[in-house]
Amino acid sequence: MRNLLFTLIVRPIVFIVLGLNIRHYERLQKSGPLVLIANHNSHLDTLVLMSLFKGKHFHHVRPVAAGDYFLKNKVLKWFSTEVMNIIPIERKMTRDFKGMFQPIIDELQNGGIIILYPEGSRGEPEQLSKYKSGIYYLMRECQNVPIQPVFMHGLGKALPKDSFILVPFFVDIFIGETFKFIDDRKVFMDEVTNRLNTLRDEGNFKEW
Repeated sequence: MRNLLFTLIVRPIVFIVLGLNIRHYERLQKSGPLVLIANHNSHLDTLVLMSLFKGKHFHHVRPVAAGDYFLKNKVLKWFSTEVMNIIPIERKMTRDFKGMFQPIIDELQNGGIIILYPEGSRGEPEQLSKYKSGIYYLMRECQNVPIQPVFMHGLGKALPKDSFILVPFFVDIFIGETFKFIDDRKVFMDEVTNRLNTLRDEGNFKEW
C-alpha cells in the first residue's frame, strides 16, 4: 500500500504539481546504508525526499521523526507508521545516545536509508536554523555509514509551517556528494554546515 500510495498520489504531486527540479541527481546514493540529511521547512520535505527513491530501494527509506508528535493520535500514528514508516525518537534530554539512536543504528545495519534533519524541527520558510549536534552523536555510533546532504528550496513557501494549504511552487533540490563522520564534534558540525551551505549557495537564490 505504501508503494502504491507514493506511485499514484505522492510522486505525481511532487513532480508535476510542484514542478520539482533536481540538480545532481546522479550523485544520489540509491542503496543503503545511508544517512540523508537536509534542511527542514515544510511537512512536504519528507515526502519529496522519499520520492527520490524508487523500486526496491524505496522500501528501505525511513524518516526519523519525533515520536511525541507523530504518534500523538490514532490517525497520525497510522499514517506515520504505515505510510511514512517513520523511526520515532523521543525528544528528551539523555546521555544514553546509543540507546536513544539504537533503532536507527539497527536499521542502518540492515541496509536502511535514513532521512534526518539536523535542524530538528521545522524552521521559518526558506530560513536555515542552527544545526543540532544530535547527528554527531548518531554518526559516532556508525562511523562508516556515508552521509549525503540535500538542500531544498521552495517547499517553505509551498506548504510552510502551520499551514494546511498547498501552494504550487517551483521547487529546487540540490544533491551533494557523500561524506563520512569526523571524530571531532566542532569540525564535524562545521562540515555539515558547510556542505549544506554550499548547496544552498549554488542556487544563488534571492531572499524572499
